[in-house]
Amino acid sequence: MCGRFTLTVDLEMLQARFHFRYQGSLAPRFNIAPSQEVLTVVAEGEERIGKMMRWGLVPFWAKDDRIGAKMINARAETVDEKASFRHAFKRRRCLILADGFYEWKKDGAKKVPYRFTLKTGEPFAFAGLWERWEGASGPLETCTIITTRANGIVAPIHDRMPVMLPPERHEDWLDPRLDDSEYLKSLLRPYPEEQMQVYEVSALVNSPKHDVSACIEPVHSR
Repeated sequence: MCGRFTLTVDLEMLQARFHFRYQGSLAPRFNIAPSQEVLTVVAEGEERIGKMMRWGLVPFWAKDDRIGAKMINARAETVDEKASFRHAFKRRRCLILADGFYEWKKDGAKKVPYRFTLKTGEPFAFAGLWERWEGASGPLETCTIITTRANGIVAPIHDRMPVMLPPERHEDWLDPRLDDSEYLKSLLRPYPEEQMQVYEVSALVNSPKHDVSACIEPVHSR
């Protein structure tokens, strides 16, 4: 699964890398948690637009937006079959921007947090889905992160990992006219492990109340 991630780089770098238009400011985030706002990129006509959406997908047919708490991830293997995701998979795909994600490894009674990044330290994009839900107080836009089986660097910590799309696949993923399910599912593969790195981080990240730079600092074994 993917239940916590980071986006600490500045907006200008993100726009240069992912080529999107965005109105507003962006603060560095060191411990992004479900139900919080995340930066997504969607296709609108010929443009890419950056939007803040709530993490935890609420299907358009839902009676209550609280269902989103159970929809933070969608499994790549069944994303085109599940009622909660299959409509978004057809037409409402997005990029969810990040520069790292956390997973926890069981160590006896404890769970030890680790952060995964690219070796280059550059930002990347999760494969995401989004929906617009019409509630009593107005429309709500929400998203979910697609997960796949873990690669060799993630597997010792967790058996699942978020799908990290390489830049050459962004255009196809965002294109709402592309509805070849088999091709789209073929993009949902583990990222090359040789391009990633992992390190242990502080237990500060265990609580979403802690959103500070200390969350991403390495913990060195003594």
